[in-house]
Amino acid sequence: MARPFHPRPAILPGRLCPHTPRQLVPIDDTADWGASPALPSRPRTFSDASWVLSTHIVPAALPRTTPDIPPVILPAWTADKGKWKEAVQKTADEIVGVRYKQWNGELKEPGSRKPLWVCLNRYRRRNLSQEEEAKGVTLLFTHANGFPKEIWEPALLGLLEQRKASHSSYQIAEVWAWEAVNHGDSYLVNEKNLGGIYDWQDNSRDVLQFLLRYLPSRASSSELPTHLPRLSDSIAHERRSRGFSERTMVGVGHSLGGGTLARAAIAEQALFTSLVLVDPIIRPYPSKGPLLGAATMKLTIGAIQRQSRWASRREAKEKFLSSPFFAAWHPDVLDIYVECGLTEDPNGGVTLKMPGIHEALTFTEVMTTYDTWDLIDTLDPRIPLQWVLPGKDVEKSAQFLAPVPYVGADGRRSDGGVRAQTAWRRPENANNVIIREAGHLIAQEAPLQLGE
Repeated sequence: MARPFHPRPAILPGRLCPHTPRQLVPIDDTADWGASPALPSRPRTFSDASWVLSTHIVPAALPRTTPDIPPVILPAWTADKGKWKEAVQKTADEIVGVRYKQWNGELKEPGSRKPLWVCLNRYRRRNLSQEEEAKGVTLLFTHANGFPKEIWEPALLGLLEQRKASHSSYQIAEVWAWEAVNHGDSYLVNEKNLGGIYDWQDNSRDVLQFLLRYLPSRASSSELPTHLPRLSDSIAHERRSRGFSERTMVGVGHSLGGGTLARAAIAEQALFTSLVLVDPIIRPYPSKGPLLGAATMKLTIGAIQRQSRWASRREAKEKFLSSPFFAAWHPDVLDIYVECGLTEDPNGGVTLKMPGIHEALTFTEVMTTYDTWDLIDTLDPRIPLQWVLPGKDVEKSAQFLAPVPYVGADGRRSDGGVRAQTAWRRPENANNVIIREAGHLIAQEAPLQLGE
């Protein structure tokens, strides 16, 4: 069950050490993306028959924040454990070396202009009145690192069932599930143009590109083309200044998705009615030690060396269930991951849609998390913040790596977990709950409680 998160600090820390948050790179609205790609996966149906599922493609933001770095090649596996460990560590060190060059301002080349695309799932109600089209809620789900857009479906089903059971007064008119350029179907589309570095800022910029330039003005029960048409400059300008006139836009982001969704909202505050942040990766700039800590290096190494191919989906599921990491998931989420997180390998069997090397590249980007922590207290108080936080194994989680000093409600200075401070960085119009049954992977371990 969920429970309130206490206590609330009375005085919040500002910038704990010198750090100037980066501004988002402007999007070139005249960029040329070339020919539109086809959808890489077969159409699916949604479990709730009152909703219709379709997949769409929109251009990602150009130029990218980072230059065109050559792709990183996974080391060849060897049964010699010592040689394999050495090869994995060497690859991780190369990735981190490029990352520090970025942070040190040593990557002088302009941002990459290779065209990239974003795949999104749209869930539309079959029977939607004209009033609901204009007044119903639009949900935008953004995923954690390493997971496809479909990973949200069990939580979405839980939400829809909960809304029916509670006879809620609000209506959900339309749902969009986002997929970052190096994840899932988006990866399959972009594989040849993805480089050896990834900046979380670009996920925020891609979200803004979609909301400003491609999301239709109102929800509907009508079909949409696979490639959403680009909207006019006047519509984009109107949205930037006044938001959506016929949508109630609620952003729901987990981990990577939560942190980058928050960064997008900070940049374009008129677009969002409210935010639900599911244990987002938003951290203060470290006061000591390396920018990229030991825990992040462990995640990076784990991503590089993870198994990526199986003889069949059945074999993959059996292997997943033998792992404590996957065994903790809700069965419906694991089934979705096996179905949508894997793809047929031309050489036989199935393989991850997102190779571990791109998961590793994503893990090593921590600067956007620091930027967002520094800036989130500038988010307009009119935007409600609902934080959903884990209650299981929090001391092992990415956001509890180190205590950070703050002044508590009793006026005493103490060491509080990063989550406690992050959830109150912008205290006005903010609330939070803990889901005791879940660790950081709330959407995977407790989707029904999350929906509730």
